[in-house]
Amino acid sequence: MPNALLNKSSDVLDVVDPNTPVLIAGPTASGKSALALAIAQAQGGVIVNADASQVYDCWRVISARPSKQEVAQVPHLLYGHVDATSIYSVGHWLREVTQILTQDQRPIIVGGTGLYFNALTAGLADIPPVPDAVRSQASSTHIDDMIAGLDPETAGRIDLNNPRRVQRAWEVLAATGRGLADWQDSTPPPLLALNRCHAIAVHADKEWLNRRIIRRFDQMLEQGALDEVAAVLETYNPTLPAHQAIGVPELICYLRGKLTLDVARLDAIIATRQYAKRQRTWLRKNTTNWLEYSPHGQ
Repeated sequence: MPNALLNKSSDVLDVVDPNTPVLIAGPTASGKSALALAIAQAQGGVIVNADASQVYDCWRVISARPSKQEVAQVPHLLYGHVDATSIYSVGHWLREVTQILTQDQRPIIVGGTGLYFNALTAGLADIPPVPDAVRSQASSTHIDDMIAGLDPETAGRIDLNNPRRVQRAWEVLAATGRGLADWQDSTPPPLLALNRCHAIAVHADKEWLNRRIIRRFDQMLEQGALDEVAAVLETYNPTLPAHQAIGVPELICYLRGKLTLDVARLDAIIATRQYAKRQRTWLRKNTTNWLEYSPHGQ
């Protein structure tokens, strides 16, 4: 599919085939969910979540899951269906998407987790589960030591600034004796190749996006984000992927009296901006042949 720059949802509808699956990837707060909803309302289909934080049942507000009103308008799948203490990986997500693709419904897959889109469109290595003992050892190992212990091919391929990616690579090498890059190079064919779908990358101007990030986090606070986080305060575990959702550690610090609300708010906004920067980097590297949608041009 040739690259094109689109500024309005109507532009997207003009080029998207109603019978073809759609992928929508973009940074947080960029309007990708609104675009997915517009496509589903105009052309039909089911919206499928591709955001790692939005799968957890404890986070509706803090993860910016679609509202109850939006969910009532068109079917939404893989949102809020996983318990926070459950292990949920890209492999779990891909297996669930596999089931969706076998059904008679056109998927509109939307989210900001680049690893999910890579697995979907490029395939996922069949890596054995990591034993609990190895995962426990990784949790007590400093990230610098984990980086030093990686094989050179994997170290050159992953984002070394992302602790979760580093830990995953270290665990795979420790558990299997093979580097993550080696596993990836023997990956089976993709579930949904790019030539079988409309792939749309949401590109957002940095300053425009930063303003939206601030506005959205303030809306989260108004809509009950503090109550949501307070509900997990007694069982909060910073090693759980669910509890690492952006905004959660910062609000936990406020609830424990370690930060003022103003400082926690600012820290959460900064963390969100940093996450958006990583997402934009992934988009630049991985979506060169996707359609480009820039909503701030409206």
